[in-house]
Amino acid sequence: MKHRIRITPETEVPALEQVSALITRCAQAALEAEGAPTGCFVDVTIVDGDTIRQINRDGRGKDSVTDVLSFPMLEFYNGEWPEDVDSERSPEDDSLFLGDMVLNYDRAAAQAQEYGHSVERECGFLTVHSMLHLLGYDHERSEQERQLQREREEAVLSSLGLCRETDCFEK
Repeated sequence: MKHRIRITPETEVPALEQVSALITRCAQAALEAEGAPTGCFVDVTIVDGDTIRQINRDGRGKDSVTDVLSFPMLEFYNGEWPEDVDSERSPEDDSLFLGDMVLNYDRAAAQAQEYGHSVERECGFLTVHSMLHLLGYDHERSEQERQLQREREEAVLSSLGLCRETDCFEK
């Protein structure tokens, strides 16, 4: 694999091996779609609602449970790679650390049921959504940028066959 996605579960996750493989596949696809140079690294932590609420409160000043958080390490704007990005590579392993993703699995499962699609689709969406945040997309800047991020998300999810209507774990 050309990118490294480290996944650390800090809560009980049904079918952890499948969920981890899905997160890795979605993160890799998002990086590929955005033209990421070889050797990017993302740290993913899977947590419960209480943990993400604390992280959201401490890290963003928002005392609420959310589905996914992204903490980018580099400055991107809508997927545009900085020219000097290679200067940020780790001298130890030549990796390019893009940042951290914190995924609330319980919230993802609840949202999947609420939206009428699979948990796989919701975890895939949240992973791609977070990856795009790490790459400088921000749906909160304007309606135009919200649409751009949604288009990029759907393009990546479609390329992976993660549709809203089916449970791809059962295929």
